[in-house]
Amino acid sequence: MKITEIECHVLVAPGLREDATSSSQDDLVVFVHTDAGITGVGETDTGPWLARAALESPGSHSMAMGVRDLLIGQDPFDTGALWERLYTYTAMSGRRGAVICAMGAIDMALWDIKGKALGLPVYKLLGGAHRDHIVPYASLQPSGGTVAEYGASLVAWARRATELGYRAGKMECTLDGPYRHLGLSGTDAQMTEIMTACREAVGPDFAMMVDVQYRWPDAKGALRTLRRWADLDLFFVETPLPPDDLDGYATLAQHAPMRIAAGEWLNTRFEFLDLMDRGRVDVAQPDVGRVGGLTEAVRVCQLAQDRGRLIVPHCWKTGIGIAVSAHLATATPNCPFIEYLPAELCDSPLRRELATDGLTLRDGRLCLPDRPGLGVELNPAALEKFAWRKP
Repeated sequence: MKITEIECHVLVAPGLREDATSSSQDDLVVFVHTDAGITGVGETDTGPWLARAALESPGSHSMAMGVRDLLIGQDPFDTGALWERLYTYTAMSGRRGAVICAMGAIDMALWDIKGKALGLPVYKLLGGAHRDHIVPYASLQPSGGTVAEYGASLVAWARRATELGYRAGKMECTLDGPYRHLGLSGTDAQMTEIMTACREAVGPDFAMMVDVQYRWPDAKGALRTLRRWADLDLFFVETPLPPDDLDGYATLAQHAPMRIAAGEWLNTRFEFLDLMDRGRVDVAQPDVGRVGGLTEAVRVCQLAQDRGRLIVPHCWKTGIGIAVSAHLATATPNCPFIEYLPAELCDSPLRRELATDGLTLRDGRLCLPDRPGLGVELNPAALEKFAWRKP
């Protein structure tokens, strides 16, 4: 079997807002075609125009070759060898950033091809299931023009998540910092009030996480508030500091009363080595598309297991990424949850309409995927509906 073509689709939801803190408004969907008539699908969570350029641009020399040119004619079963081929021969233009994200979408599609060709779900190819179910946490991003409206919206969504049967959820509470929600500005005390109300809404048996999206500039500022959250019984607090403040993360990992999680933006296992060994985070959060695909995500999971750390994959895209996270979690013993953007609790039409993930929620758990490959079904009408067209 040989790869014959790489097909890229930039998708954009209507009314895209550049000031909104949500990457679910756009997407790059990649199809890898083969001479056997089997096509694999992948996506990545980065600027879709940048990622498409990384895939389609021609090469200029042996250290900045074109990704597409490196793939055409290759055997899609050679996932590990192809990953190293792409990483090596794009070293000057790649190594991190958009090129690694583009490689992530390609790598997803290659694993999808392998599973479809063998008639097996991808997790079987990753070593098999370590559990008979997957626990999703509902990722909840509220709306509102004022802090009061924002807090009320988050509490309402938290209650709704419990009604839908979720046993875990992450509260997106971004009232300040560089990525605060739509320009809202709130205090640490207001965040504490909102988090307390969310805990009261979901009850004591609900696994609750909080994402503050890089709110604090330093560890001392973060600790003042995180210590006040000790009684909220949080499973983790996500990205409290800028991603490059590894010493600050180490301070929080040592002194905060809950687990510290990070890693959504990181590319390759090499950055995760720094995050775990120097930053000492308790929970590593590889986004399969951004880290470099399943091939690289599995390496990160193994490194985390060796260090006694947890894996909880980041995912803020469509059913494609959710399905990939589910296969990764199934084959990873140190992965207690996956991030899950419920269609019923999501404003993104791309999440709701583009793809079904092949997963069924029962009693707060997802049944193991059983379809060949990733098990994703795309909606061709949505692919056309959200296609970006140059103005």
